Amino acid sequence: MPGHSGKPPGSSPGDVTGLLLAWGRGDEKALEELIPLVYEELRRLADRYLRRERAGHTLQPTALVNEAYLKLVNQRQVAWKNRGQFFAIASQTMRRLLVDHARKHDAEKRGGGVTHVPIDDAVEPAAPAREVDILALDRALERLAALDATQAKIVELRFFGGLTLEESADVLGTSRASVVRAFRVARAWLERELSAA
Repeated sequence: MPGHSGKPPGSSPGDVTGLLLAWGRGDEKALEELIPLVYEELRRLADRYLRRERAGHTLQPTALVNEAYLKLVNQRQVAWKNRGQFFAIASQTMRRLLVDHARKHDAEKRGGGVTHVPIDDAVEPAAPAREVDILALDRALERLAALDATQAKIVELRFFGGLTLEESADVLGTSRASVVRAFRVARAWLERELSAA
């Protein structure tokens, strides 16, 4: 994310990775040390997502982070590897929570006044805060995943996970250049899809 490293003060990807590995081996003390390192970053991501949502959104960043956190800590079947993987899974979790919340709101009140925005504004971490139709984005990402799962994953990592191009490449086990190319194509495709909706 522009302007800062995206890491809480005093932490490093190595700190998070080491604690994730220890927690995966059953060290509950590692989980206690991990929480403050990842919580603030999750909170910043949640705040960024919700600034783009409709005015008067009923889900608060703290509630989104708490729900996501509870789901993440209960994922005992995950073999934690590193910080990037953690935030990739966190991005999927937050996406599901936001989509579920939007579906519930949409069911309660049809046409909640959410506007479509250019995909540059929706997926770029540096984008100004604007409203985004999370359901339209989710449906478009599902269609994109059917065509190219890697491109959809990159958008998910960037938008919902807040990962940089380098971090996305690390999670996917590919080069930054490959991520840049795939992201460019995905962004253009999603722009067309969301504009047509």
